[in-house]
Amino acid sequence: MIIAANFKTNHTRVSTKTYMDKLAAFVEKEAITEDVLVFPPATSLDSYHYHDNLRVGVQNAYPVEKGSFTGEIGLEQISEFGIKTILIGHSERRHILGESQEEIAKKFAFFAEAGFEIVYCVGEPKEVREKGIESVMAYNLSQFEGIDTNYENLIIAYEPVWAIGTGLTASNEQIEETLGELKKHVAKPLLYGGSVKVANTKEILEIKNCEGILVGTASWDVDSFCEMVAIAKRLS
Repeated sequence: MIIAANFKTNHTRVSTKTYMDKLAAFVEKEAITEDVLVFPPATSLDSYHYHDNLRVGVQNAYPVEKGSFTGEIGLEQISEFGIKTILIGHSERRHILGESQEEIAKKFAFFAEAGFEIVYCVGEPKEVREKGIESVMAYNLSQFEGIDTNYENLIIAYEPVWAIGTGLTASNEQIEETLGELKKHVAKPLLYGGSVKVANTKEILEIKNCEGILVGTASWDVDSFCEMVAIAKRLS
C-alpha cells in the first residue's frame, strides 16, 4: 500500500524538516512497512534519508539535466538531494498552469529514462463525470497518450478534478468503478486522491483495486498524515 502527501505550495524548509523528522520517527516506532511518499515544494527539498519505504519526491521538474530555463528545476538540482521520485500530470499542472499532454509525455519520458519512480496523475472534470463512466474513461485514457504504461516504476493516481480541494469526494461506487476500469488498461498500483482525509481514509483504502491514497490538504498536518499511515497499516 502507498500513502503519499502532496504539500503543493505549503510548508517551508524549516517546517518540512520538522515534519519529516516526526514522520520518520513515527514510521520507525510503529514499524510501518507501507510505502510513504512526501512531495514538498521545491524550496523545501533536502537530503532526507530515513528508511527505504519513506521517500521524498518532487512535485514537478523540467525535463532537462540543466540549462537556461528560468524558474525551473532540472535533474542536476534534484540529484543533489538523491531524489528519485516525481509527481507528473497533476490536474493543477494541467488545468491551472496549462501543461499539455505533449509536454507531460516529454516529462514522463525524460524521468523514466532517468529511472525515477513516477506517480502519474489522471482525472476528469465534473462535466465529464456527469456524462457517465464511458466519458470518464475516454477522458482519462486520453491522458495516457505518449505514456509508457509498462514502465517498471510507475504508480497511477486517479484524482477526479472536481474532488480536489473542493471538499467533495467521489462516492465509493464511483471510485471502485473507475479504478476497476483503469485496472483493465494499466496493470500498475492505483491510488485515489481527491479530498482524502482521516475520516474517510479507511473506507477509501478498503475499495477494490485501491492500493493507496494521494493526499493534499489533510496531509499538511503531520499528525493527521501519521494517522492515515497508521490506518493503512491496520488494513494491510
